[in-house]
Amino acid sequence: VAACGNGTAGAFVPQALRAMGVAVVYEMDCDLDWTFPKYNPNPEDQEMLHEMAKAVREFGADLALGFDGDGDRCGVVDDTGEEIYADKIGLMLARDLAPLNPGATFIVDVKSTGLYATDPVLAENGCTTVYWKTGHSYIKRKTAELGALAGFEKSGHFFLNEPLGRGYDCGLTAAAAILGMLDRNPAQKLSDMRKALPVAYTSLTMSPHCGDEVKYGVVDKIVAEYEALAAAGGKILGRGITEVITVNGVRVALEDGSWVLVRASSNKPEIVVVVESTQSDDDMRALFRQEVKSRLAKHPEVGAYNQEV
Repeated sequence: VAACGNGTAGAFVPQALRAMGVAVVYEMDCDLDWTFPKYNPNPEDQEMLHEMAKAVREFGADLALGFDGDGDRCGVVDDTGEEIYADKIGLMLARDLAPLNPGATFIVDVKSTGLYATDPVLAENGCTTVYWKTGHSYIKRKTAELGALAGFEKSGHFFLNEPLGRGYDCGLTAAAAILGMLDRNPAQKLSDMRKALPVAYTSLTMSPHCGDEVKYGVVDKIVAEYEALAAAGGKILGRGITEVITVNGVRVALEDGSWVLVRASSNKPEIVVVVESTQSDDDMRALFRQEVKSRLAKHPEVGAYNQEV
């Protein structure tokens, strides 16, 4: 399934995928329409992903590839209709590429799953993962600076260096890498590769409104709160804090591998929140509702969320 959300990618994605040898069973919203009549063409957005999942089940497809309005991002739904966020697809790609590129470096943004840091396949092959600032320009620059094999951003930007790509974000190049992974593993479906990942329960990217003139000040306060909590030996839902990463807002890692992230959006009047639990879906929701949402609620500048778990 080729899903384009009536964006620019609809002009070329179906033909390009067919040229790669793909059987495109359904061109989903590939007619260009600048009014975007169905939903925002955003492969990180639930509405688009849900529609992709329905199409996969309806047509019995092996996967759906979804593209944003200008075609530089790629989202994925597997053969069972399971929506796979870009950080997990990146980890699947990294696990597949690691034996072919021992010692490779991968760059991921701070919104991405913590599984990169603990993955046994990457460790066995001497690979390194660097968590860096969210934002396609930051990840692209860091990927080039460190000579990394690839950079993955949770929003769906993939930066693939030679021999996979030329370092810039292109949804079709990412799609080709995913299809290449499937070609190298003919006995496995995409869902098999997903199930082979260590378990982690990652939230949606959630964004409460916060004015551009105040959002950085609010986040600075949250950073200070978490740094003080860590320094005092405080806990989050009964777990000790093992690391506080402040390259982009604050990412607080817990002793069981779970984490919470609060940062200011770089291009919208919003704060960005992501949480991940290694324990359960319920625990992931608790990390959001009982920890992050309640903490942000103490700051009157923070408004309504665009979506919540």
